[in-house]
Amino acid sequence: MPLARATGAIPVHTTPFVEIDRARWAMLAPNMQSPLTNAEIVQLRGLGDRMDINEVAEVYLPLSRLLSLYVANAKRLHDSTQDFLGESTGRTPFVIAVAGSVAVGKSTVSRLLRELMARWPDTPRVELITTDGFLYPNAELERRGIMDRKGFPESYDRRALLRFITEVKSGAAEVRAPFYSHMQYDIVPDASIVVRRPDVLIVEGLNVLQPASTGQLSISDLFDFSVYVDARTSDIAHWYEERFMELKRGAFSNPNSYFNVFTELDDEQARVKARYYWDEVNAPNLVENIRPTRARAKLVLRKERDHTVSSVLLRKI
Repeated sequence: MPLARATGAIPVHTTPFVEIDRARWAMLAPNMQSPLTNAEIVQLRGLGDRMDINEVAEVYLPLSRLLSLYVANAKRLHDSTQDFLGESTGRTPFVIAVAGSVAVGKSTVSRLLRELMARWPDTPRVELITTDGFLYPNAELERRGIMDRKGFPESYDRRALLRFITEVKSGAAEVRAPFYSHMQYDIVPDASIVVRRPDVLIVEGLNVLQPASTGQLSISDLFDFSVYVDARTSDIAHWYEERFMELKRGAFSNPNSYFNVFTELDDEQARVKARYYWDEVNAPNLVENIRPTRARAKLVLRKERDHTVSSVLLRKI
């Protein structure tokens, strides 16, 4: 008898996911035409991301089709449940989480999914928020002595984020999220993002798949679907450094930018600074907090060094 069966151990090949290579994944939506032009795709992609119309057609159109199936099934389940209960209440938004490291491209994925999902007939109203708005203000991070751990789980107002998602999932007519300025690198007082009962809400963030403490509710408990954007650590580190250099030549040069001081550095000094931030902040956060949540996602997008998706892992049903 094999050792795994004799001892009750789980075989090493056992996994809750089915892995689908890119060629096979692309065939799941062979006749779908991209509703986006090349110009629109360029506007959606982030710094360093080389996503093009082929990537959209072969990876993200099939993903949007799969998500539309999940939304339709959720609607049918809602209607059946209402019939069973003898009630008639409106559907609540379908909430999709997009998780992954800094610089892995999850913002591009989120923006693209927002545009593609809005093209499906059952989900014309799609909204997107990032969890950056639920970071504590810099003054509070300084008071707590964790400014250098910005982006780690403890730097977020997790209670406020949980209240926000709970209100969305309860069907509230209007829910407000704080607004975060990447230019100011801080929460903007008295500014907010308003979510008004969309068909789909996409929630993008580093730690959105974090489990809660024992016996408590987590925001991940309220997601209907979740995507984790994955890549090798060495590749993400390279993307982070290159993005830092692009920002130094662009957004950092704005005198109102929090990072304007970095424009005084020459290129080699800037690269040293980028590597420092990666090694001391972003890599530890990835290893300790973000990557351990990968297995909690319903779908994983695996990216190669050129940012293209090579395979998709989908949780078995």
